[in-house]
Amino acid sequence: MDFLRPVTWEDALAAKAGRPGALPLQGGTDVMVEINFDARRPEALLDLTRIRDLAGWDTVDGRLRVGAGVTYTRLIEELGDRLPGLAQASRTVGSPQIRNRGTVGGNLGAASPAGDGHPPLLAGGAVIEAESAARGVRMIPAADFFTGVKRNALEPDELIRAFWTAPAPAPQYFSKIGTRNAMVIAVCSFAVALHPAERRVGTGLGSAAPTPRRAPAAEAFASGELDWDGRGPLAESAARRFGELVTGAASPIDDVRGTGGYRGHALSVMARRTLTWAWNDHRTAGREDR
Repeated sequence: MDFLRPVTWEDALAAKAGRPGALPLQGGTDVMVEINFDARRPEALLDLTRIRDLAGWDTVDGRLRVGAGVTYTRLIEELGDRLPGLAQASRTVGSPQIRNRGTVGGNLGAASPAGDGHPPLLAGGAVIEAESAARGVRMIPAADFFTGVKRNALEPDELIRAFWTAPAPAPQYFSKIGTRNAMVIAVCSFAVALHPAERRVGTGLGSAAPTPRRAPAAEAFASGELDWDGRGPLAESAARRFGELVTGAASPIDDVRGTGGYRGHALSVMARRTLTWAWNDHRTAGREDR
């Protein structure tokens, strides 16, 4: 197995163009496990850890551009106030050592249905910035990025450079069910984000279908049900219906971590709770503003 270690982004793109089968390596928290267990044997590894541009983030025209090499720890510490849903998800990823190495860019590249970073990106309306040496930059909405089990929309010569998302305009929440309390892959997960200016609710489901996905019917229902102007309380029946619609958007399977029926029930509970928490926070913020 060859080991390629470019220093610049341009060198990385050239290497990927010349060796489309080279597997990008950032934190290595997924890739090295697969290699060590002989579950994957790529023709080459493309180490991106020396490319400084990938480890930065910035605000551009009011939107956050977060490099693919920004770690979970830095997301929590530096962007937790701007991206609370993603920060909550990042706190559930592995141990502190894993969070110090793992990145959302690597999570996106792996495209696992159980990836913890995916639901908040979907709920927040994130866009993935991909680039190739031949075609330049391509912006891929998170909702279109996941194409199958551990498959994504990247072309063979493309690399993930960053993701873009707006700072949270209102409360966001992430919830996850695992087989134990910490350092565990999700049995299922759910994220919700409020977008008051658009009178819209965003959602993201994880480990509940072949790909991470949104729940469009649940989003439409909640967006029309919430009292955006008066910030009145959320009816319990509306929260329950929201949970049912989230479950309806999933297509869970039975596996060693849980049954499809359990996943569906858990999603309903998480959806109901997180929407209630987010809306109550938003109502409290509204009273403080007045």
